[in-house]
Amino acid sequence: MKLFYSPGSCALGVHILMEEIGAPFDLQRINFAEGEQFGEAYRAISPKSKVPALQRDDGSVLTEYEAISIWLAMTHPEKRLIPPEVERHVRMMEAMEYVVGTIHASGFRRVFRPMRFTPNAADHDAVKAEGLMIAKDGLAMIDKGLADKDFIVGAFSIADPALFYVAWWAVVRLKLGLPANVQKHYERMMDRPAVRKALKDEGL
Repeated sequence: MKLFYSPGSCALGVHILMEEIGAPFDLQRINFAEGEQFGEAYRAISPKSKVPALQRDDGSVLTEYEAISIWLAMTHPEKRLIPPEVERHVRMMEAMEYVVGTIHASGFRRVFRPMRFTPNAADHDAVKAEGLMIAKDGLAMIDKGLADKDFIVGAFSIADPALFYVAWWAVVRLKLGLPANVQKHYERMMDRPAVRKALKDEGL
């Protein structure tokens, strides 16, 4: 397998899962600063011009955090990355979709790429402020669900690396504080060997 990534992007969540699973894979960095994601070579792999993209052993490619993480979990059931109970399973999906679809896509995307939301540079600060509010409100909501849990659904699951990568953005890229329970989750994640290795391998 080969994981196409940009350091510190949402692909970090998939990278962590692959380290947790322990299956052999290669890393291929895509240089976003130089626009490599829009080049012909990468678009042949992922026409979306985004990361993560996972090229599987049969040559096929999966994209999107949720799809890749579910495939990894289901093809490595011994790792128990998806809870077997229906209620915990749907709560895991609920949290993961909220983190990726709202905190990331509606919140931090506005903060990091305001030009995607308005062509007017004079409006960029307002877009960033709106995005930061969405991200903070989202993290506060997730925080409530973590009040009596070490991880999102109790045991470590595919939802936890998703929360980690947005928390990492808040702490490292924006120098923001985290809500108390999200902070504890962040610290637990930082203690995991898979997280430390993924960060090291991405030069973070």
